Amino acid sequence: MRIIIFLLLLANLTLFVYTWIDGMGSGEGVRLTQQVQPDKISILTPKQVAALGPAKVAALADVCVEWGPFSDAERARALSDLQSLQLGPLLSQRRVEIENAYSVNIGPFPTRAAADKRLGELKAQGIDDLSIIDAGRGQFAVSLGTFRNEQGAVARAEALARRGVRLARVEARPGTLAQTMLVVRDPQQPVVGRLKDLQNQYDGSELKVGSCPTQS
Repeated sequence: MRIIIFLLLLANLTLFVYTWIDGMGSGEGVRLTQQVQPDKISILTPKQVAALGPAKVAALADVCVEWGPFSDAERARALSDLQSLQLGPLLSQRRVEIENAYSVNIGPFPTRAAADKRLGELKAQGIDDLSIIDAGRGQFAVSLGTFRNEQGAVARAEALARRGVRLARVEARPGTLAQTMLVVRDPQQPVVGRLKDLQNQYDGSELKVGSCPTQS
């Protein structure tokens, strides 16, 4: 008889423990569902992410800031400006093809020697991103930068005029232009602030915030 009573008590205790554990699981599941509320989750567009500002952008995960586009000369200077941030593997580069670009040129000059002389004078003034281009019909010009839109080219020409460089012309550039975007993954707030400061030093460059490009 005592054995039967003991078994009944044991069975009741087991049922109580099982019911209690099951109740805890259900309660946690309900609370978790209430907390997550999947119907209220939405994915931010790049424009919405950019509107968050540097502090909130820096707090997000798997977000990249793209800066550019740059010519080869500008890219080298921009990478030098970013060295102090010690970004390491967080910094990468992405090549982009730009159609209907614009360039800022001086010339044409009747000979390559004349174009080289003008280029040297501009370098002596501290002007960078310079190159000699073929202007056709045996003439040459000095290019002071190429840009993906007319607005960037005009800004470059105006900046040059303020530095005393006259006769710089904005011209449509035929064909496709290969340039580079610098990509910073998961930037911290000081990095975002530095990029915004540097953007003003590179005519026609832009900052784009969005999801990181897929690694191939």
